[in-house]
Amino acid sequence: MTRLRVASYNTRDFLDDRAAAAAVVRALDPDVLCLQEVPRRLFATTRVATFAAQCRLYWGGHHRGSGGTTILTSLRTDVAASAHHRLRVHWPDRTRGYATVRLRLPDGRDLVVASVHLGLRPDERAEHAGSIVRALGRTERAVVCGDLNEEAGPASDVLRRAGLGPVSPPEPTFPARSPRRRLDVVLATPDLAVLPHVAVDLPAADLVRASDHRPVWVDLDV
Repeated sequence: MTRLRVASYNTRDFLDDRAAAAAVVRALDPDVLCLQEVPRRLFATTRVATFAAQCRLYWGGHHRGSGGTTILTSLRTDVAASAHHRLRVHWPDRTRGYATVRLRLPDGRDLVVASVHLGLRPDERAEHAGSIVRALGRTERAVVCGDLNEEAGPASDVLRRAGLGPVSPPEPTFPARSPRRRLDVVLATPDLAVLPHVAVDLPAADLVRASDHRPVWVDLDV
């Protein structure tokens, strides 16, 4: 068995305690970390690169146009390709996008992982989910992670019809201090084997200082 841990974390543009967020990530020790709300403008590249180093993860860089999404990976992974994509929004809505990595797995097959952060309007979320699904193409051996900004709704329906179902624990993730809503989720295609969830002891103080969201993670048998 080869375990691949995929995690997702909305870091609120590092407006909180970046060191605490990095401590949370190090405790999770993910192979793939999907991020949302990373800095996009002033000194953004340096700030994200510094965070990756604090997490002891690798970042390919160049996330311009991705709406604040990107993906970090551990040196245990074999990254065949990575990209950042822009999604169309109506002015003056916040820019949106998504990031992808294609991993070469030990069995020689590929796995595509996407980090997404959907919008606040239901129609926009559904449109963007459809765009992401079409861009992914064949939804086999695929994982989509991120902040969907809904617990159930039109975007979730689009992803489910494409064969992407939730595999992360059904626990609320927002707000971090006293979670009430499950906005952050990991979804996967049914051809991926999901291992029993392994709890990680994450200090509540770090979670509250780090961001207004809590991370989610799953272990896959690849």
